[in-house]
Amino acid sequence: MDPVLEHHRLQTRRNLLFQARGCLGTAALASLLSHDVRAAENSRSGPALAQPHFPATAKRVIYLFMAGGPSHIDMFDYKPALRKIHGTELPESIRQGQRLTGMTSGQKSFPCVAPMFNFTRHGERGTWINAELLPHTAKIADEISIIRTMNTEAINHDPAITFINTGTQQLGRPSFGSWLSYGLGSPNQDLPAYVTMISVGAKPGQALYSRLWSSGFLPSKHQGVQFRSGEDPVLYLSNPAGIPAELRRSMLDSLAEINSQSYQQLGDPEIQARIAQYEMAYRMQTSVPDLMDISDESESTFDLYGPDSKKPGTFAANCVLARRLAERGVPFVQLFHRGWDQHGNLPNEIRTNAGGTDQPAAALVRDLKQRGMLEDTVVIFGGEFGRTIYSQGALTKDSHGRDHHGRCFSTWVAGGGFKRGFDYGVTDDYSYNIVQDPVHINDLNATILHTLGVDHNRFTVKYQGLDWKLTGVEGANVVEPLLA
Repeated sequence: MDPVLEHHRLQTRRNLLFQARGCLGTAALASLLSHDVRAAENSRSGPALAQPHFPATAKRVIYLFMAGGPSHIDMFDYKPALRKIHGTELPESIRQGQRLTGMTSGQKSFPCVAPMFNFTRHGERGTWINAELLPHTAKIADEISIIRTMNTEAINHDPAITFINTGTQQLGRPSFGSWLSYGLGSPNQDLPAYVTMISVGAKPGQALYSRLWSSGFLPSKHQGVQFRSGEDPVLYLSNPAGIPAELRRSMLDSLAEINSQSYQQLGDPEIQARIAQYEMAYRMQTSVPDLMDISDESESTFDLYGPDSKKPGTFAANCVLARRLAERGVPFVQLFHRGWDQHGNLPNEIRTNAGGTDQPAAALVRDLKQRGMLEDTVVIFGGEFGRTIYSQGALTKDSHGRDHHGRCFSTWVAGGGFKRGFDYGVTDDYSYNIVQDPVHINDLNATILHTLGVDHNRFTVKYQGLDWKLTGVEGANVVEPLLA
């Protein structure tokens, strides 16, 4: 059945009601959306920012997000004094009445736990890295800046991951990649501007929800698209059995005509977004299989990323795909790696997680550099918070757990205008509180936006009467010392 003829038939039958609904809806929409993000979208075409606020040092971002909260104490924030205080009670003068999670709030004792691994110095600056866990990251020490004073107010996973990805703990706000898609657009019209992929480490860990890559109140065409392993990397992208490409094209043309008529009557920009998404899906039917077919990669590339790089769905394989997406101009790629929530059996589980991410993450940096892409690509490696110095549950000779800790944790960044081989921020001897140069999660986001040529204070969207921005309402700062 021709969808256009069917559309006109239904219009004739219900013409009066339809027209009345359209008039009333348009009037109500115009009233509600004055000075609103949708009205702004309706009045323009192309990216929200006609051009960056100032010259950019980066064109794209690859965010390696370690979901669950990696232990900064065991990986990056070495404290020699911890060997001496191992097993002793965490002083109240250090704890300072910190809010605890429900998992340790009932503990009577808080024994300090030193890392059960060996730290050594690496790079020209001699920075401390746990090379027992991260031998490949240690080898790129001169390429990365390690921020040891990241901090957040959130202490539970869902609000913490929401906070660092959207600038607020409240649900329903746009994620970083969506802001970037909305503000700067993408040079590649055949792939989404924002792509996410998920892999699993030692254990599944906390669930990840699609709202973490949602467009929130921004038009839906800016939401992230999840790529999966398997025959259908993007759900519902392939044509159903028996539907040839020519018929699919004809149906899309008819749907576009119907939607265009509706847009002329209602003026709702979401209709335009729907048309754009249909067209993007059609183009992705060709571009995605080409992207996902890594058979053209050299053996030296697979050797660089490690043996898992040939296994679809692994973090290593996703890192290879992230580089391929970056080559194709996709501006924001986010790899979530689950399983870092180590409340127990931390020594064994962190070995598994580090073993699955260390070589691919370091390889991505090296690969981008040898292709001349690192200078305009920001690579980030970190999670939503860190872990406590004190043990969760019983402390045994070979095993322990650590609870969530948002007061300080570590993240590294590389490329795209960030300094090479640099350490920033100082924590106390317990790696519990910040002593010097704090970096709030929104400060980091403001700094990343800065490398992309965007002033986070000027990149706002009017919604429900408020000027919203990625970096929240509390006030964030660009961390100038991190920039080259």
